[in-house]
Amino acid sequence: MTDYQFRLDFEVRDYECDFQSIVNNAVYQHYLEHTRHEFLRQNGIDVTSLAKRGINFVVIRAEIDYLYSLLSGDKFFVGLSFERISRLRFSFLQDIYRLPDSRSILKSIFICTSISKSGKPFLPTDLDDLLENHMHDSRETVVYSESVN
Repeated sequence: MTDYQFRLDFEVRDYECDFQSIVNNAVYQHYLEHTRHEFLRQNGIDVTSLAKRGINFVVIRAEIDYLYSLLSGDKFFVGLSFERISRLRFSFLQDIYRLPDSRSILKSIFICTSISKSGKPFLPTDLDDLLENHMHDSRETVVYSESVN
C-alpha cells in the first residue's frame, strides 16, 4: 500500500448499490471527488468559494482501474497523494481500499487545473502555495472519517 498525504474513511450506503448489489461504478467517482474536495478544504482551499469568484477546478484527464467491488455496509478509505506535474497542472493519485482487510478496490489518477473567469488556465496563489508545500512534505498521512447517518 502507498503512503498517502491524506486519507478519508467511508461506509457504503444501501442506495449507492445497483441491481447487482454492488457499488455502481459512477458512485466511486463521487467518493474520489469528495475526497479531493475535503483534502483541499482541510488545507484551506474552499472550491465553492473559489467558484463564486470565477475560479473553477476542472478535471482534464481521469484514469480509473476498477479492481474489486464494494458491497453495502463495507467500510473503506480513499488514500490521496497530491503533486504538481507542470506549471498549471496538478494530479491527485487516489486509491480505494476496503477495511479492515485493506483489499485494493480501485486505483486512479486525476489530472486537474484551475481556470479563471476568462476560461484560461491559472493557479490561484493559495493552490500554488499548497502545491509547493506538498512537494516538500514528509508524506505524513492525515486521516478523517466521513460521518454516515
